[in-house]
Amino acid sequence: MRISLLLGCLAVASTLSATAQTKTAVSAATVKRVLTTLAADDMQGRATGQPGQLKAAEFLAGEFKRIGLQPLPGQNSFMQEFPAYQSGVTSLQVTLNGAPVAASRAFALTTQSQLSWTERDSVQVLVLGPEEKVQAHYREILRPSKNTLVVFDPAQAATFQSMLSQFGKPRLRGEATSSTYSSVLVLAEAATPKVTTFRVAASAATNAVTLRNVVGYLPGRDAKLAPEKVIFSGHYDHLGIIKPVAGDSIANGADDDASGTTAVVALAEYFKKRNDNARSLIFVAFTAEEIGGFGARYFTKQLDPKEIVAMFNIEMIGKEAKFGPKTAFITGYDKSDFGKLLQANLQGTEFKFEPDPYPEQNLFYRSDNATLAQLGVPAHTISTDQIPTDKLYHSVDDEVSSLDVKNMTNVISAIARSATGIVAGQQTPTRVAPEPAGK
Repeated sequence: MRISLLLGCLAVASTLSATAQTKTAVSAATVKRVLTTLAADDMQGRATGQPGQLKAAEFLAGEFKRIGLQPLPGQNSFMQEFPAYQSGVTSLQVTLNGAPVAASRAFALTTQSQLSWTERDSVQVLVLGPEEKVQAHYREILRPSKNTLVVFDPAQAATFQSMLSQFGKPRLRGEATSSTYSSVLVLAEAATPKVTTFRVAASAATNAVTLRNVVGYLPGRDAKLAPEKVIFSGHYDHLGIIKPVAGDSIANGADDDASGTTAVVALAEYFKKRNDNARSLIFVAFTAEEIGGFGARYFTKQLDPKEIVAMFNIEMIGKEAKFGPKTAFITGYDKSDFGKLLQANLQGTEFKFEPDPYPEQNLFYRSDNATLAQLGVPAHTISTDQIPTDKLYHSVDDEVSSLDVKNMTNVISAIARSATGIVAGQQTPTRVAPEPAGK
């Protein structure tokens, strides 16, 4: 009798759980609305530290409030603010072998307030001849271990201009102090086989810039499991205003990564409606992924990695994966059993999670999951992007019109269903073997 009663209770509980799963669904309307808002022209491409990104952050904070999330414990806002630093050269004069160098033919990579060099100082002089490949010298130019003067042969004019375009503008960094060494790049007027004398005089100013992750919290409903946390994340920054193509200069970043950020909002809404999460859930939209992952690095420092059970980082899910519709891939699939656990919860559905098909791209360490994965957290990125052939990546054509929003909604729904075991405390992925931060 007792056995029959127990079996009956289990059957009822199972039925109720299935009914809750059926009644709660990812909102297609939310997906479309949030995606369209984030990728709109008035967000100006959501470049880190720019007004368009602040507008996007305020929108996301409003969504978390609408859903009914809380700020992280100890915080009074969904905005997780932190400083970044930007140094810009305010003046630069260079003479080479006694002749002044035109301003358009020199630029400095420095965070130092003053530079004053001559040939009598301990300065490395690197002369790049007509056929030399600058890529072989990237490390000593971009991360110098001593002050470095780089002189480009006139035949390297195109390479110099490319370097100027890539690195000549002020760049954000996460720390107030940076390298004590600088590089100055010069395009010579005439063939310069030997630099006998030079003088460099430069000044630079450093400003602090406030950056913002947007973080929402859903406390766990099981007292024993609530200290354990599950993270759902995506980055909401993109490139901002870039070189115009056919009159369009806004890199909207619909797929990269308005799609992943939209998933975070939709999943927050989904789990809040279910209201049965045993473990605590954190929903975060990261800033500054595109320029070095500063947002994820700051966020990681605010938490104890030992308390984080899993991280679902969602990056570029707006297009169909190479495996076809209703599929997605998981980076670092072999580094934990995260993917296998997710797939086990999708039995009876058509959806399939696959291992990362592009291992040569090193995607596991190229998104915001990396900082926690390097600390041993089973932190993986879920994506559908066919990145080796994606012609819209980092372009002005990454628009909502290029995405398959229905398939994207199916991907988000699959993430929601596949996460239920981890969220409920019934599944715990194995830890990732900690790896060097420079991997």
